[in-house]
Amino acid sequence: MSVDVTGSGAYSPFLGTYTPRLDDKGRLILPAKFRPQLSTGLVMTRGQERCLFVFPVTEFQRMHEQIRQAPVTSKQARDYLRVFLSGAHDEVPDKQGRLSIPAPLRAYAGLDRDVAVIGAGTRVEIWDAAAWETYLEEQITAYSDTAEEVFPGAF
Repeated sequence: MSVDVTGSGAYSPFLGTYTPRLDDKGRLILPAKFRPQLSTGLVMTRGQERCLFVFPVTEFQRMHEQIRQAPVTSKQARDYLRVFLSGAHDEVPDKQGRLSIPAPLRAYAGLDRDVAVIGAGTRVEIWDAAAWETYLEEQITAYSDTAEEVFPGAF
């Protein structure tokens, strides 16, 4: 079960890295730690850096509402909305916590068999395992240098 780390009674953030495998039908067994927050439904879509974003339905609705506020006259906002929503797929995981990843989303993220499922706070990300390792290795170098710049005064 998800632990309330905030003391507010809200769900805790998605945390950690897991390495399940896709089965022959393109299904993924969600990490047990993530299932309670995703069991009533989720929305999966294209993420940045060629991964997939998986949101609890309520978080997706909150994000969509924010995106909707962008002016229709902004080409950048229209482009983002189109890419983000055109790949979106909603689903309720089965009783075993399995989730089907549609072929177009598997192709977008380069998912074959070995995947990395990471907790990213308000969402879960699904990466090709090798792509995640490469990305992480590239980012680790700059990690300590970025903390003060991105989160001033937090550390």
